[in-house]
Amino acid sequence: MSLVSIGEVLVEKELLKAFFSCDLRECKGKCCVEGELGAPLTDAEAEELLHVPEEVLRMIPEKNLKYLRRHGAVETYQGQRYTRTIDNLECVFSCVRDGITFCALEIAFQDGLISNDKPVSCRLFPIRVRKKFGLDYLVYEQHSMCRSARKAGGELRIQLIDYVYRALAARYGSEWVASLKLFVDTSSLR
Repeated sequence: MSLVSIGEVLVEKELLKAFFSCDLRECKGKCCVEGELGAPLTDAEAEELLHVPEEVLRMIPEKNLKYLRRHGAVETYQGQRYTRTIDNLECVFSCVRDGITFCALEIAFQDGLISNDKPVSCRLFPIRVRKKFGLDYLVYEQHSMCRSARKAGGELRIQLIDYVYRALAARYGSEWVASLKLFVDTSSLR
Protein backbone atom coordinates (compact mmCIF):
# COMPACT_ATOMS: atom_id res chain seq x y z
CA MET A 1 0.00 0.00 0.00
CA SER A 2 1.63 3.24 -1.08
CA LEU A 3 1.00 6.63 0.37
CA VAL A 4 1.83 10.28 -0.17
CA SER A 5 2.28 13.14 2.26
CA ILE A 6 0.26 16.28 1.73
CA GLY A 7 1.39 18.69 4.41
CA GLU A 8 1.03 16.92 7.75
CA VAL A 9 -1.46 14.33 6.42
CA LEU A 10 -0.64 10.97 4.87
CA VAL A 11 -2.94 9.83 2.07
CA GLU A 12 -3.35 6.37 0.59
CA LYS A 13 -2.72 6.61 -3.17
CA GLU A 14 -5.68 4.33 -3.93
CA LEU A 15 -7.94 7.02 -2.46
CA LEU A 16 -6.58 9.57 -4.94
CA LYS A 17 -7.43 7.36 -7.92
CA ALA A 18 -10.95 6.46 -6.80
CA PHE A 19 -14.27 7.59 -8.24
CA PHE A 20 -17.35 7.76 -6.03
CA SER A 21 -20.88 9.12 -6.01
CA CYS A 22 -23.29 7.81 -3.39
CA ASP A 23 -26.51 6.41 -4.83
CA LEU A 24 -28.98 6.18 -1.94
CA ARG A 25 -31.64 4.61 -4.15
CA GLU A 26 -29.31 1.61 -4.52
CA CYS A 27 -27.67 1.26 -1.10
CA LYS A 28 -30.59 2.58 0.98
CA GLY A 29 -28.19 4.24 3.45
CA LYS A 30 -26.54 1.04 4.64
CA CYS A 31 -23.54 2.91 6.03
CA CYS A 32 -25.79 4.14 8.86
CA VAL A 33 -26.93 0.63 9.80
CA GLU A 34 -23.99 -1.71 9.15
CA GLY A 35 -20.90 -2.02 11.29
CA GLU A 36 -19.97 -2.78 14.85
CA LEU A 37 -19.19 0.77 15.91
CA GLY A 38 -20.81 4.08 15.13
CA ALA A 39 -19.14 7.11 13.60
CA PRO A 40 -15.76 8.09 15.06
CA LEU A 41 -16.13 11.44 16.83
CA THR A 42 -13.81 14.32 17.52
CA ASP A 43 -13.73 15.44 21.15
CA ALA A 44 -15.84 18.50 20.25
CA GLU A 45 -18.44 16.36 18.43
CA ALA A 46 -18.64 13.94 21.35
CA GLU A 47 -19.20 16.80 23.79
CA GLU A 48 -21.96 18.27 21.59
CA LEU A 49 -23.74 14.92 21.42
CA LEU A 50 -23.92 14.64 25.19
CA HIS A 51 -26.89 17.03 24.88
CA VAL A 52 -28.88 16.04 21.79
CA PRO A 53 -31.14 18.88 20.59
CA GLU A 54 -34.88 18.29 20.86
CA GLU A 55 -35.18 18.98 17.10
CA VAL A 56 -33.11 15.84 16.45
CA LEU A 57 -34.86 13.71 19.05
CA ARG A 58 -38.20 14.38 17.34
CA MET A 59 -36.88 12.86 14.08
CA ILE A 60 -35.62 9.51 15.28
CA PRO A 61 -37.83 6.42 15.70
CA GLU A 62 -39.19 5.55 19.13
CA LYS A 63 -36.91 2.50 19.57
CA ASN A 64 -33.84 4.67 18.85
CA LEU A 65 -35.10 7.34 21.21
CA LYS A 66 -35.57 4.83 24.04
CA TYR A 67 -32.12 3.38 23.43
CA LEU A 68 -30.53 6.84 23.32
CA ARG A 69 -32.23 7.90 26.56
CA ARG A 70 -31.10 4.73 28.29
CA HIS A 71 -27.50 4.52 26.98
CA GLY A 72 -26.64 8.01 25.70
CA ALA A 73 -25.49 9.14 22.26
CA VAL A 74 -21.77 8.42 22.68
CA GLU A 75 -19.84 5.23 23.40
CA THR A 76 -16.11 4.74 23.96
CA TYR A 77 -14.06 1.88 22.58
CA GLN A 78 -10.29 1.62 23.08
CA GLY A 79 -10.08 5.30 23.99
CA GLN A 80 -11.93 6.55 20.89
CA ARG A 81 -15.47 7.93 21.10
CA TYR A 82 -18.18 6.94 18.62
CA THR A 83 -21.86 7.57 18.04
CA ARG A 84 -23.85 4.97 19.91
CA THR A 85 -25.20 2.01 17.92
CA ILE A 86 -28.17 -0.19 18.64
CA ASP A 87 -27.13 -3.85 18.96
CA ASN A 88 -23.79 -3.00 17.29
CA LEU A 89 -25.59 -2.15 14.04
CA GLU A 90 -27.60 0.99 13.37
CA CYS A 91 -26.61 4.42 14.59
CA VAL A 92 -29.03 5.87 17.16
CA PHE A 93 -29.42 8.91 14.91
CA SER A 94 -30.67 6.88 11.95
CA CYS A 95 -34.17 7.46 10.65
CA VAL A 96 -35.92 5.94 7.64
CA ARG A 97 -37.77 7.94 4.99
CA ASP A 98 -39.25 6.26 1.93
CA GLY A 99 -37.25 3.10 2.62
CA ILE A 100 -33.91 4.94 2.81
CA THR A 101 -31.93 5.41 6.02
CA PHE A 102 -30.83 8.97 6.72
CA CYS A 103 -29.09 10.75 9.57
CA ALA A 104 -31.37 12.85 11.80
CA LEU A 105 -28.43 15.12 12.63
CA GLU A 106 -27.84 15.84 8.95
CA ILE A 107 -31.52 16.45 8.22
CA ALA A 108 -31.85 18.84 11.18
CA PHE A 109 -28.72 20.71 10.05
CA GLN A 110 -29.88 20.97 6.43
CA ASP A 111 -33.28 22.20 7.60
CA GLY A 112 -31.57 24.92 9.68
CA LEU A 113 -32.80 23.48 12.99
CA ILE A 114 -29.32 22.92 14.48
CA SER A 115 -25.99 24.62 13.83
CA ASN A 116 -23.75 21.53 13.49
CA ASP A 117 -23.83 18.89 10.76
CA LYS A 118 -23.42 15.15 11.29
CA PRO A 119 -19.94 14.04 12.39
CA VAL A 120 -17.16 14.79 9.92
CA SER A 121 -16.24 11.08 9.82
CA CYS A 122 -19.71 10.37 8.37
CA ARG A 123 -19.26 13.11 5.79
CA LEU A 124 -15.84 11.71 4.85
CA PHE A 125 -17.10 8.14 4.40
CA PRO A 126 -15.80 5.94 2.69
CA ILE A 127 -12.59 7.66 3.72
CA ARG A 128 -11.45 6.85 7.24
CA VAL A 129 -8.85 8.73 9.28
CA ARG A 130 -6.27 6.47 10.90
CA LYS A 131 -2.97 7.29 12.60
CA LYS A 132 0.45 6.43 11.19
CA PHE A 133 3.76 7.79 12.50
CA GLY A 134 1.70 10.14 14.71
CA LEU A 135 0.01 11.73 11.67
CA ASP A 136 -3.48 11.47 10.24
CA TYR A 137 -3.54 8.81 7.54
CA LEU A 138 -6.47 8.82 5.11
CA VAL A 139 -7.57 5.36 4.01
CA TYR A 140 -10.16 4.40 1.41
CA GLU A 141 -12.47 1.67 2.73
CA GLN A 142 -14.02 -0.15 -0.23
CA HIS A 143 -17.16 -1.72 1.23
CA SER A 144 -19.43 -3.96 -0.81
CA MET A 145 -22.37 -1.76 0.24
CA CYS A 146 -20.78 1.06 -1.81
CA ARG A 147 -20.43 -0.91 -5.05
CA SER A 148 -23.14 1.20 -6.72
CA ALA A 149 -21.43 4.40 -5.55
CA ARG A 150 -18.13 3.34 -7.12
CA LYS A 151 -19.95 2.47 -10.35
CA ALA A 152 -21.89 5.76 -10.42
CA GLY A 153 -18.73 7.74 -9.62
CA GLY A 154 -16.89 6.06 -12.48
CA GLU A 155 -19.72 6.65 -14.92
CA LEU A 156 -20.09 10.30 -13.87
CA ARG A 157 -16.28 10.74 -13.52
CA ILE A 158 -16.61 12.12 -9.98
CA GLN A 159 -13.39 11.72 -8.05
CA LEU A 160 -13.76 10.57 -4.46
CA ILE A 161 -11.80 13.59 -3.23
CA ASP A 162 -14.26 15.87 -5.04
CA TYR A 163 -17.22 13.96 -3.64
CA VAL A 164 -16.03 14.53 -0.05
CA TYR A 165 -14.44 17.95 -0.71
CA ARG A 166 -16.48 19.84 1.92
CA ALA A 167 -15.74 17.23 4.59
CA LEU A 168 -12.02 17.30 3.80
CA ALA A 169 -12.10 21.11 4.01
CA ALA A 170 -13.96 20.94 7.34
CA ARG A 171 -11.30 18.60 8.73
CA TYR A 172 -8.11 20.04 7.19
CA GLY A 173 -8.96 23.42 5.66
CA SER A 174 -9.51 24.53 2.08
CA GLU A 175 -5.81 25.29 1.50
CA TRP A 176 -4.91 21.70 2.34
CA VAL A 177 -7.59 20.39 -0.03
CA ALA A 178 -6.26 22.70 -2.77
CA SER A 179 -2.79 21.19 -2.23
CA LEU A 180 -4.26 17.70 -2.43
CA LYS A 181 -6.08 18.54 -5.68
CA LEU A 182 -2.92 20.10 -7.14
CA PHE A 183 -0.98 16.95 -6.33
CA VAL A 184 -3.59 14.75 -7.99
CA ASP A 185 -3.83 16.99 -11.05
CA THR A 186 -0.05 17.17 -11.57
CA SER A 187 0.96 13.63 -10.64
CA SER A 188 0.99 10.52 -12.78
CA LEU A 189 -1.62 8.73 -10.68
CA ARG A 190 -4.08 8.29 -13.53
